[in-house]
Amino acid sequence: MLIGERIKQLREQKGLSQGDVEKASGLLRCYISRVEHGHTIPSLDTMERFAAALDVPLYRLFFSGDNPPPTPHLSERKTLEELAQMEGEKGSEARFLLKLRGLMDHMVETDRNFLLDFAKKLAAR
Repeated sequence: MLIGERIKQLREQKGLSQGDVEKASGLLRCYISRVEHGHTIPSLDTMERFAAALDVPLYRLFFSGDNPPPTPHLSERKTLEELAQMEGEKGSEARFLLKLRGLMDHMVETDRNFLLDFAKKLAAR
């Protein structure tokens, strides 16, 4: 299946118009049409915008099943708790994130959103 066909299929399944996707993604409706009809191949960044606008994980643009495809050659991911047991920088960062997660559990949502916005602004510097 071509990527444009898949995007159109997902859009129609969600009952969205190209205009709805335009508003949600910031992509022009004429561009969305060109992608859906196979005249343009979107970049990965643009596909991320499509996925966000369609409210689906990025892999769903490539895979039409109910579950993600198997990835037998990938190693298992360690949990944050397992990483925190490690020595060095990885362990230190994991321990910091665990502390942050514990503190954020006690915050109200508006304060968490404020903290996240503030962190984004600091990171953009």
